Amino acid sequence: MIVLITGNGKGKTTAAIGQAVRAVGDGRRALMVQFIKGPWRSGEDDAQMLLRPWFKIVKTGLGFVGILGDTLPREEHVRAAREGLAFAYGEVMSGSWDLVILDEVNNAVHLGLLSVADVLEVLRAVPDGVDLVLTGRDAPPEFIERADIVSEVMEVKHPYQHGQEGQKGIEW
Repeated sequence: MIVLITGNGKGKTTAAIGQAVRAVGDGRRALMVQFIKGPWRSGEDDAQMLLRPWFKIVKTGLGFVGILGDTLPREEHVRAAREGLAFAYGEVMSGSWDLVILDEVNNAVHLGLLSVADVLEVLRAVPDGVDLVLTGRDAPPEFIERADIVSEVMEVKHPYQHGQEGQKGIEW
């Protein structure tokens, strides 16, 4: 099954982690490959250690692209995203995981770091018994069409709209 979680609201990665926790609770193994999130630590990084070896997070991104002080050349972000997708493909095909989450893969496509075609190639190759979750804003129509379940997270209200920064333990 392919699950797509998109939209402008907060909670896409959180929902995917919830899906991973549910899978682990059912005796399944889950991997999250993060495409945009960089080297900084967040709550999920520490929590995954409590669920090892059943749940693992691998960060392949180099951080936000072109915002919040990003000074990396765009080519480095492209390289990291492509390497991340190749890694994710290998893990999907390895038989080691029952659930693979491509966290913020939609963002990577929207930013031009990955092509729709390259991600669709991974989606088409998913073997029976492996479920996939894709997250991130701006999901391409092709991903929506291909997914079995699509959920949109809508922002209604957020402290960021009033100049407040994200809160540790809630947003990161």
